[in-house]
Amino acid sequence: MWEILSTYWPHILAVITVVTSTVAGAHAVMTKDEVRAAIGWVGVIILSPIVGPLLYAIAGVNRIRRASILAQRPGHGMAAADFHVEDEVVGTHFGRRFLALKTLGDRVARHPLTTGNRIETLETGDAAYAAMLAAIAAAERSIILESYIFDRDPLGLRIADALIEAHRRGVAVRVLIDAVGARYSVPSIAGHLREGGVAVDVFNGNIIVGLRLPYANLRTHRKIIVVDGTVGFMGGMNIREGFTREFAGDAFAHDTHFRIEGPVVADLFAVAAEDWCFATGEALAGPAWEIPALARGGMPVLARAVPTGPDSYLETNHKLLIGALSVARHSVRIMSPYFLPDQELISALVTAARRGVDIDIVVPSVNNLVLVDRAMTAQFDQILKNYCRIWRSTGAFDHSKLLAIDGSWAYVGSSNLDPRSLRLNFEIDLEVLDHGFARAIERRIETVMATATPVTLAGLRARPYVMRLIDRLIWLGSPYL
Repeated sequence: MWEILSTYWPHILAVITVVTSTVAGAHAVMTKDEVRAAIGWVGVIILSPIVGPLLYAIAGVNRIRRASILAQRPGHGMAAADFHVEDEVVGTHFGRRFLALKTLGDRVARHPLTTGNRIETLETGDAAYAAMLAAIAAAERSIILESYIFDRDPLGLRIADALIEAHRRGVAVRVLIDAVGARYSVPSIAGHLREGGVAVDVFNGNIIVGLRLPYANLRTHRKIIVVDGTVGFMGGMNIREGFTREFAGDAFAHDTHFRIEGPVVADLFAVAAEDWCFATGEALAGPAWEIPALARGGMPVLARAVPTGPDSYLETNHKLLIGALSVARHSVRIMSPYFLPDQELISALVTAARRGVDIDIVVPSVNNLVLVDRAMTAQFDQILKNYCRIWRSTGAFDHSKLLAIDGSWAYVGSSNLDPRSLRLNFEIDLEVLDHGFARAIERRIETVMATATPVTLAGLRARPYVMRLIDRLIWLGSPYL
């Protein structure tokens, strides 16, 4: 056998190369929906016959195939059935253009637009974590928490200890942390939770060729807490001490989170429960996880939970944002820490601006991801030369993801406006159709704009050529930053 291998190894290697390249190339052509992605992977496979197919097998294949928990839980959504919003309500109070946007959401998102919701904005980590701790302390039946990052720092340990205490008094507790995000702290907070008896697991920690290899490009970026099926938290905030004045002082990072009550909480639970089942195989059922019946009251906010990810809900956030920009008439206010939209989103922004819509985009001056900031800067000229405005916020890093249109419609949550959030990550956002909430989001963004520094084409072009060239080279790798 060895003699045959030593004699014919070039021929064997050639056959293996041809077979693997053919199989990988055919798979890319048949499964990729975007021609640029297909061409890119086929190019890598052809130019690197051995390494290319291996890279494609690791990073290019979407292995996320999940049956929806919604289909397995016939009782889900019954509590919220009476809160579904009729088309006439939207048309009467917001106009036909937002009725068209509701129709889009009904067709691309899994959850309906519901009334009867209450949303409280939490503008600092100190406020958000205090509200979370209060809800955990008041829990009677169940808590499910999903987060990208859950650091083992003083703040993280405080929340972990609250979860452990809830478990000890008989509350069913489940904690899901992304497999990559769990490694931001060494040792992980997961060990501390397990020692306290809390059921905890990591999302998408796959075993490939004997190696623990979480797919860095397929991860949960969601931040969800649901307590007793009645109170929910979501937004942009991970669990880290750097978002609090208490631990980080005046240099603390800013973010915006939301405390929610109403029927949309059931949908947040369904998303987190689905992720937990995917990671562990456990379906959350039984009295502890029941969604209580809701009574109509004075909480008229219209809202929709919008999960998106590299499964059957690919680019749901992208589709809704394109639709929202198309109905804008007066103003679009955007705040995003990582602003790297694709050409479709850029075209939608530019088209709205050319129609006379005021487009203002706020990004931080100080960014925690230097490479992403450089790639963002390389793309700014495409926005600025087409009637849009970009602002660099002053002060500490702001991690908020906020968007408001015409003081009527808002989109908030975990999604950044970058390739990772729009195509690769599992995200959770909230579509809100409410004048008061949308105007509050606008005021939050405009307050930052008041002290921000405008980005200009002249300023961009005045930077040294070498620096601009480096930015563009970094920008080429933006889908994987």
